[in-house]
Amino acid sequence: MSLILRLSRLATTLLIVTGTSAFAADAVKLQMYYPIAVGGKVSQTVDTLVADFEKTHPDIKIQPVYTGDYATTVTKALTAFRGGNAPQLAVIGDIEVYSLMDAGAILPVSDLANEPSDKAWIDGFYPAFLRHIDGKVWSIPFQRSTVVLYWNKQAFEKAGLDGETPPANWQQVVDFGKKLVIRDGDNVEQWGIEIPSTPNGYWNFQGIAATNGSHLDNGKGTAVTFNTPSTIEALQWLTDLGQKEGVSPKGTITWGTTPQDFIDGKTAMMVTTTGNLTTVRENVKFPFGVAMLPEKTQRGSPTGGGNLYIFKNTTPEQQKAAMEFIRWVSAPEQAARWSIATGYVATSPAAWETSAMKDYVKQVPQALVAREQLKYSQPELATYRSVQIQELLNRAIEAAVTQSKAPEQALEAAQKQADRLLKPYQ
Repeated sequence: MSLILRLSRLATTLLIVTGTSAFAADAVKLQMYYPIAVGGKVSQTVDTLVADFEKTHPDIKIQPVYTGDYATTVTKALTAFRGGNAPQLAVIGDIEVYSLMDAGAILPVSDLANEPSDKAWIDGFYPAFLRHIDGKVWSIPFQRSTVVLYWNKQAFEKAGLDGETPPANWQQVVDFGKKLVIRDGDNVEQWGIEIPSTPNGYWNFQGIAATNGSHLDNGKGTAVTFNTPSTIEALQWLTDLGQKEGVSPKGTITWGTTPQDFIDGKTAMMVTTTGNLTTVRENVKFPFGVAMLPEKTQRGSPTGGGNLYIFKNTTPEQQKAAMEFIRWVSAPEQAARWSIATGYVATSPAAWETSAMKDYVKQVPQALVAREQLKYSQPELATYRSVQIQELLNRAIEAAVTQSKAPEQALEAAQKQADRLLKPYQ
């Protein structure tokens, strides 16, 4: 090879390398904290969405950092913020907005949405998924859910029940459950129902309390109402399922193992997030149904899941890039992709009108239940000092189901401690 040809190729190589380096240096870099809190291939789906975004937005690079459950994620994010090293973008529980505001850690998304079409974009989400605080919207719905009932149609039929008819109320949960329990001597091969009570028992419990007309907070983040008669009655019922009625395991039931118990046929019914729908659908060997939560006095469920937040330590360029990603990933096409891949609720009516979503619900009609339940849903328990307040209620639920305290006693103690924590905000 001639010297001139070798020099020419070397120059071309240097140009490519230099150009690539310049491009990489010019790209706006964002770090995104992400909670992995349920089963399934959530992280792979997030990685795919990020990669697809970067293909069409080569000037923006996003690094997802998987940070554990919701409580762990907000703790890590606030610690990083106070240390001057917060992510620019994060999916954090909708309920953490008061704590993030209190820390001065986040920017209101509605302040960054300055285009004429932005208000219409924000108003396009389901109202049940939006919080307006001080006249602002602080985050955008993404990984959202409600609490629903799953049931094994085959197990129902074997027990002499109608496989197409789930329990409609609390009493039927007990009546059906007694027929569904299968025992071999002292060993229980199949429980009637499992309702997780740990480590985040407050969320499922809020669903039960909601079906008895309860609200657990004042809607302003400054007070809780744990010790009302209807809430105490709800915790008594949850405790009685195991301790008195024998249709559920005694003591605590773990959030993470409940879906697998259902898949393995160890329980005929379970209460859990819509976010487990795809995991269940891909792994069960029997027909199953999804229903709204059985009611006592009314329909009800808390909304749940995470929203997209932008942190204050971002440059104007990073803010613009973060908004670009949020607009893209929450658009109807991506919201539909996300819902189909995970089971979380597509966050806007427009997402349900996409051809992909219409085809999906024809195959998986169970996905419609969470959407229909939104009209009966209430916001998830949200206060200042949210992690501590949630933990108070978690401990009260655990104390009741293990019978270390009576439900009324456990909730009264949680109420008094919560009142002390929230007094500075009242």
